[in-house]
Amino acid sequence: MTTLQEHSIQFNIDRGGTFTDIYAELPTAPYHVIEKLLSVDPSNYNDAPREGIRRIIERLSGESIPKDNVSTKYIKSIRMGTTIGTNALLERKGERVLLIITKGFKDLLQIGNQSRPNIFDLEIKKPSLIYEDVLEVDERISISELAIDPIETTSGQTNDVVKVIRAPDREKIRADLEVYRNKGINSVAIVFVHSYIFPRHEEMVGEVCREVGFQQVSISSRLMPMVKVVPRGITTCIDAYLTPKIEEYIKQFLRGFDSGIGDVEVSFMMSDGGLCPVDQFRGFRSILSGPAGGVVGYGSTTYTGTHPVIGFDMGGTSTDVSRYDGHLEHVFETEISGLAIQAPQLDITTVAAGGGSKLTFKSGLFSVGPESVGAHPGPVCYRKGGELAITDANLVLGRLLPEFFPKIFGKTQDQPLDLSASQHAFEQLSEQVNLFQRENGLDPMSVDQVAHGFIRVANEAMCRPIRNITEAKGFDCANHVLACFGGAGGQHACAIALNLGMPKVFIHRFSGILSAYGLGLASVVIEKQEPSALVYTSSNLPTFAERLDVLQAQAIADLTEKGHTKETITIERYLNLRFTGTDTAMMVAANNTDKSYEDTFKENYKREYGFLLTGRDLIVDDVRIRASATGSTLKPISVRLGTDNDKVEPSTWTMAYFTGLGRTRTPVYHLDRLLGGDKITGPAIIIDNTSTIVVEPNCNATIQPGNGNVEIEIGGGKGRQIGTELDPISLSVFSHRFMSIAEQMGRTLQRTSTSTNIKERLDFSCAIFSPLGELVANAPHIPVHLGSVGSAVTYQIETLGDAWKQGDVILTNHPQAGGSHLPDMTVITPVYAPNHTERPVFYVASRGHHADIGGITPGSMPPFSKTLEEEGVAIKSFKVVEAGEFREDKIRELFAKSRNLADNISDLKAQVAANNKGIRLMQELINSYGLDVVHAYMKHVQKNAELAVRDMLTEISVSRGMASKDTLVAEDYMDDGSPIRLALTIDRAERTAIFDFTGTGVQVHGNTNTPQSITKSAIIYALRCLVKRDIPLNQGCLDPITIIIPDNSLLSPDEHVGVVGGNVLTSQRITDIILSAFGACANSQGCMNNLTFGDEKLGYYETIAGGAGAGPTWQGCDSVQCHMTNTRATDIEVMEKRYPVIVREFSIRQGSGGQGHHRGGNGVTREIEFLKPFSVSILSERRSFQPRGLFGGENAQRGINLIIKGGNQGRIINLGAKNSINVESGDRFRIQTPGGGGYGKPN
Repeated sequence: MTTLQEHSIQFNIDRGGTFTDIYAELPTAPYHVIEKLLSVDPSNYNDAPREGIRRIIERLSGESIPKDNVSTKYIKSIRMGTTIGTNALLERKGERVLLIITKGFKDLLQIGNQSRPNIFDLEIKKPSLIYEDVLEVDERISISELAIDPIETTSGQTNDVVKVIRAPDREKIRADLEVYRNKGINSVAIVFVHSYIFPRHEEMVGEVCREVGFQQVSISSRLMPMVKVVPRGITTCIDAYLTPKIEEYIKQFLRGFDSGIGDVEVSFMMSDGGLCPVDQFRGFRSILSGPAGGVVGYGSTTYTGTHPVIGFDMGGTSTDVSRYDGHLEHVFETEISGLAIQAPQLDITTVAAGGGSKLTFKSGLFSVGPESVGAHPGPVCYRKGGELAITDANLVLGRLLPEFFPKIFGKTQDQPLDLSASQHAFEQLSEQVNLFQRENGLDPMSVDQVAHGFIRVANEAMCRPIRNITEAKGFDCANHVLACFGGAGGQHACAIALNLGMPKVFIHRFSGILSAYGLGLASVVIEKQEPSALVYTSSNLPTFAERLDVLQAQAIADLTEKGHTKETITIERYLNLRFTGTDTAMMVAANNTDKSYEDTFKENYKREYGFLLTGRDLIVDDVRIRASATGSTLKPISVRLGTDNDKVEPSTWTMAYFTGLGRTRTPVYHLDRLLGGDKITGPAIIIDNTSTIVVEPNCNATIQPGNGNVEIEIGGGKGRQIGTELDPISLSVFSHRFMSIAEQMGRTLQRTSTSTNIKERLDFSCAIFSPLGELVANAPHIPVHLGSVGSAVTYQIETLGDAWKQGDVILTNHPQAGGSHLPDMTVITPVYAPNHTERPVFYVASRGHHADIGGITPGSMPPFSKTLEEEGVAIKSFKVVEAGEFREDKIRELFAKSRNLADNISDLKAQVAANNKGIRLMQELINSYGLDVVHAYMKHVQKNAELAVRDMLTEISVSRGMASKDTLVAEDYMDDGSPIRLALTIDRAERTAIFDFTGTGVQVHGNTNTPQSITKSAIIYALRCLVKRDIPLNQGCLDPITIIIPDNSLLSPDEHVGVVGGNVLTSQRITDIILSAFGACANSQGCMNNLTFGDEKLGYYETIAGGAGAGPTWQGCDSVQCHMTNTRATDIEVMEKRYPVIVREFSIRQGSGGQGHHRGGNGVTREIEFLKPFSVSILSERRSFQPRGLFGGENAQRGINLIIKGGNQGRIINLGAKNSINVESGDRFRIQTPGGGGYGKPN
């Protein structure tokens, strides 16, 4: 018992998904107290943070404290980071919300960016709606000076011209709102197009909502006045959805204290790493409240000004990684639970691998996550009937010691971790693993080997996001310190650092509760922001300074009103800058007087993207103030410095398992018994009350003098020696590594490219290939590229032979050389290894859609092309780099007819850079393991994919009741009547299949002809979808497959005919036919709906979503990109800012999906009004033949393309499937895209 002073304890609480951690500081001994308890334990307490506070006070004071009336006598302050908002969002347990939005856009937030989250999942799962109902308001403004017949012309907050086309009718809105209020809805989200610069309409409607009686009114222009209506709208809905629940939780939390709680300083951590008073904590700022404290904690305690730091926060359900180089890195648009959020947030990347990640073994692959066993029931060792997880693996391996772990498990909450239960569960799983080993002639694996195998796979999974925030952004991973925290992080830190080549690990003394500790180091923050649209020029600098001064004064006033003095307040002044013609904005500060905003922006831009755009103005999109009141409440921890007389003695010994050593006698040290300067050689284990630190062999830990933190020097060591024979654990690790390299190539390409198609619509793919040109790994980018890039690599190998020298990089796009359509440029680079320079050991390739490459129409997507020459430059093989020199002069000659040559050159350089990134990473992999091992696992990974496809073919043959060798038949037609026929023969004995397209129509005098490589892409895509698990996408998928395509057919045309429509239209029909033959799902919309418009000065290109086909257990998804594409939509506010158009409608085309036992997905309606003369082209399909249902499911509706002359009431013209037309100002293009077919007979 301690003598406590009144109002003396400062509580810092991190309420996580699994555990709640509390760090309480006192002014007298014991100075600090730590408490850890389960976040959810309804049988023992209602609220974990309050229960933790109660336990600490009760233990220190010796007084009996009731659970529902906790005394505040000793409490000075409570700071909390919480996952309450995050969990409510993930579990969809928020408030009932009414969305109020501009007429024509009731479905806009549901459509989102129209991409699907998992390209290989036929059951497309878009995020469920967080609003219950929608009210469209007949209001609209335009920010174009060309807008026709406005009722008012005014200016917005950015001083841009605003044309009010329709104003909201106050009384009609009031009457409409009464209806929804009477339904019991209490929360509204108001989102109007362009409200970020013209909030008047939103404010008026918000006022009416409050008059009607809505309790929560969230207004988008107040919350985040930034361009992009979709993320701003979703953010507003999240605020309306979560804020009432957060307020409800806060009331419930505070209600459990006595009446003195009103005198206690209570604050909550926001997603941006700043604290706010309890009464200002809102839903949209709460999403990263939990992990934010850890970022502040490690940034404040680890960074010394020399090496940047990687934060590694491994918790129970996931791992968060972030980077700190002296300042908190923020992002302003991110995705949580599939929802795009627009708000200042710490730049934290999350991977679904934590202590609670579920462990499974399938078809020879060790898998960790993404499913979590959760806090309840949790891992097997929690004594609640859970499933095997990473925590169980560490326990079985002796890396977690039950006698030193909190005894908080079981029904009575007083039991230790159950080692015997975990051991038994691993014995059962090991039997499953060893069955596979025996069937494949491999040595059996012990329980330890199996458990450690899962640890290795988890470590590799957690390395991937660290590589993405360092190497993929231009930083050297090895130049960073790894700051490890979170309850599970210390068990993995050394292994992670060793995998990444990082020299040092830093583990704070309170690493297990650093998110709680960091709350005590955080500042109270006020943010102020407003939009701008001015060019960054010297004449406009005074205007920016004036607006920043106004916002700064407001922020300081808010903080001083809360009791902070001006001396404690720090101001950061930001401008959100971007180059004209791009969407890539950067929020930059220029608090250093020697460096302007422009200098800082260009320095950051060049590091992030690898180049600077020349000849373009800088635009200021927003001005922002961040005011921080420093208020660190924590006193530095100190430990005694050890002397020569102090011996470093272990507290006990244990038998733990380590790579290369197996079970070994390992010393165990108590952290609180170690002194400053103590050194510990691995292998060893260091424990305290909240975490366990595993010091791997060849690593050396030092207790830092003064503060007692742990610093571990990472030794190289030999690590685990891997042979060329198949090892299922190494198979999983190499699968991760190959895929990670392809992903990093993709990020490099996106980062260094210039064009909208690659940088923003993400129309590109990157892949790794064997010495023979066989696909090894393809990052999940654009499906139509999947199989075809390999054909391009193979063609170059066979054609060039010895003429392909080291230092040469090949450019190709020709359909006969493995190309898809001409705008898709493929860059291929050979990979050489040390001591293997006579021939390539791998190839890397990147394919990107170029904005223009010549041809008869802007954008190089002509609807009426008949020959390849009309579609642009066609290149079978060209050395874009020769002997290490980029051949820009020759490229300019080759692309002489391009309308955007500068972007072509920039994007080709970006593709070369992406390939170079892949080369470096492949060479690092070879240096680490040896070429023979990497080649062996290349083949093992391909063989594993082959095995998965063979298993799938057998399962389908049996499930369909087919004979041992039997044939499935499918046929469909293009809109011109050309048939595509497939006879799919499955041989169950041989576990193979033949795809025979004999009977397909002849090539056409048009552009829907399709290169053979596209058919291969469609097959490999369909097979990967049907496997239904995460396997590496590679050549192995096609090894059991024979493909027969008749020459001079639609699917194998001669080299002179047009093919631009084959890539974007016929590819979709081929995919539908394959999936129909398998009985997998009904037809999708079968089209990409390619729309282009422009004139001699500008051009625009987009693909438009439609309906997905239904399947045996699912409804088809509405309004989504299907099968062979997954490019994103341009936000309508961005589109209208760049182009003289008004998007009048973007909605779901209700009823367009086919009926069935499971309904097909609906297409969309999109209507665009042109404000000046343009040439408009549409390239589409499914305007004659309907997308088909399956097994009695009904067909979906066809699409239709219309021109409405002279506005809404004008003459209507049907354009057909493929056409070009010149439009005038006021004309509208209206497209209604096809739906997806139904599955099974309607009920």
